[in-house]
Amino acid sequence: MILFTLRCARGHEIACPECSDTTVEKAVMAPRLGRSRETVPAMSPVQFRAALVELRRQIETNCDYVGNRFAEEARRIHYGEIDAHSIYGEASEDESRELSDEGISFGRIPWISPADS
Repeated sequence: MILFTLRCARGHEIACPECSDTTVEKAVMAPRLGRSRETVPAMSPVQFRAALVELRRQIETNCDYVGNRFAEEARRIHYGEIDAHSIYGEASEDESRELSDEGISFGRIPWISPADS
């Protein structure tokens, strides 16, 4: 550990105002991060729902549905048993935890009905 002694321009050692100790050390400080002047307005519930509906449409259009075989198919892709491709389906909490423990990347999204309710 490196210790520092603080001195003024005239050579006087500067003491701690609390305890008068003259031996000090550098301490880690939180960085000062400036906030962006541009703020993005919060999404309304209607906009959020529309975004989820669009996400579902994109997934259904571009991915293969594997149903309740999701965990099995995700493993086969991860371990190179089949060619990598985008899939979606269902997995239980236990299956999801096991996939995560194996280091298999996947995402969970709220699956809402595209019809107005």
